[in-house]
Amino acid sequence: MSTLAVKVEPMVVDVTCSSNALRVILADGREISVPLLWFPCLMNATPTQRDNWRLIGPGIGIHWEDVDEDIAVETLLTLS
Repeated sequence: MSTLAVKVEPMVVDVTCSSNALRVILADGREISVPLLWFPCLMNATPTQRDNWRLIGPGIGIHWEDVDEDIAVETLLTLS
């Protein structure tokens, strides 16, 4: 019997920012939380600016228009 390995690309479904952490929920149920200190643009942003995000493509990353910040899911998985 053989097993077929299927690689599923992680996709973002939700994003929240507190005053000190970025929290990302992936479609497969994983949650990633990283310090905002790792992303100075977000750390220095207002709560309103942090809340103004959109998905890149089908969820391969996150874009914050107000602070011109893009973060790929793969980057978050590497850092966490």
